[in-house]
Amino acid sequence: MSLSAYNRVSINLTALRHNFQLVKKMAGPDTAVLTMVKSDAYGHGLVPVAESLNAAGAGYFGVASPEEGVSLRRAGIKGNILVLLGSVEAEPLIDYNLTPVVFERENIRALSAAAVRRAAQIGVHLKMDVGMGRLGIMPMELQAYVREIESLPGVYLDGIMAHFPLADTDNQGITRAQDKIFRQQLNELSVGRRVMCHIANSAALIRFADTHHDMVRLGIALYGCSPVAGPLEPVGLKAVMSFQSRVIQLKDVPAGYGISYGHLFKTRVPSRLAVLPVGYADGYLRSLSGRASVLIRGRRAPVRGRVCMNACVADVTEIPGVETGDEVVIMGQQRCGAAEDEITADEVASWMGTINYEVLCLFGSNNKRRYI
Repeated sequence: MSLSAYNRVSINLTALRHNFQLVKKMAGPDTAVLTMVKSDAYGHGLVPVAESLNAAGAGYFGVASPEEGVSLRRAGIKGNILVLLGSVEAEPLIDYNLTPVVFERENIRALSAAAVRRAAQIGVHLKMDVGMGRLGIMPMELQAYVREIESLPGVYLDGIMAHFPLADTDNQGITRAQDKIFRQQLNELSVGRRVMCHIANSAALIRFADTHHDMVRLGIALYGCSPVAGPLEPVGLKAVMSFQSRVIQLKDVPAGYGISYGHLFKTRVPSRLAVLPVGYADGYLRSLSGRASVLIRGRRAPVRGRVCMNACVADVTEIPGVETGDEVVIMGQQRCGAAEDEITADEVASWMGTINYEVLCLFGSNNKRRYI
C-alpha cells in the first residue's frame, strides 16, 4: 500500500464558502473582495477552490503568475483575475483576459506594444510601495507613471494598489500613516475612468475598516486562519484544511529505549509507540522533532525522536485501546467518544517556528487532497 493511501489532506469547501461570505459581509456591500488563490490557493488547490468561490459569487481572484491565471480561465472561471507578479510576456495576459500588476516602465511599454499588435486593450493595476519595501513604485513616482499609462495605446489604468507590512501587529500608527500616504497620492490623481484602489489584506480588512477603499484582498482568513496573533478573528471563521494519517505499526518497548535517528529521545518507562507514515517529505518538517503532538482517539500523543523523511513516532502509552489502522490527525479536529481535541495550523506553525501560511502550503502541496 502506498503512503498516499495512508495520508490525506481534506479540503472543506463548505467552510471555504462560509469564510468568504462571512468576510464579504464584513467588507460591506460597496467593497469588492479579491479572493487570493495564488500559489495553488495556499496549498488548497487552485482550480477547485476558485470554482467553489466563483459559484459562491466571488468575482475577483488573485494569482501569482500568468500560468495560474491561464489555468483558471481554461477551467471556466469568470470574473477578474489579477496577476500579482505581473509578466514579461504579454500574450497570455491578452489571450486570457488577465490583469497584470505593473511596477516597471519597460514592462508597461512592452504591454502597450503587444496590445497594439493584437488590436487589444489591457487593464493594469499599478503597485505603489508605501512602506512594504518590496515590489512597487515609490509614492512620488505615481503621478508620472499614471500619466505615462494614460498616454500609451492599448493599455489603461484599471487599479492602484499597495500593501501593508504591519497590519497584523499592534503598531497601528504605522499602518494608518501608510494608508494616509496612499490616500494623499490618490487624492492628487486625475484619471478619466473609475480606478479600483486597494491596500487592505486580511489583517487590515478585520482591524482597519477605514482602509478598505474600493476592494479588500482576502487571503489567510479565507482559509480559516487568523491573520493576527492571538484568538481567531473574526469569530466564526472555519478551518478549511485538515491533515489525517493512520497508525501503521504499534510496538511495546522497554525503558531506556532510543527512538529514531540520533536517539534524541529515550523512553523513561516501558512505552507503547505508534509508527506513523508521515515525515518531512509530506511537509511535516524535521523541526517538529520532539515538539509536536498528534491526535489519536481524540487525545494528544507526543511525537518522540526525530521526524524522518517518511515516518515519525508518537507515544500512545497513555492512550488506551489504540490499534493499527487507527486514524491520526496531524492537523484538525478529532472526536472519539467523550474525548475531543483540535490541532490548529497556528499551533503546528508555533512548533515549526514559522507562520500558518507556510503550514498550509507545506501540507497541501505535499499530500493527496480530498475535497469535501
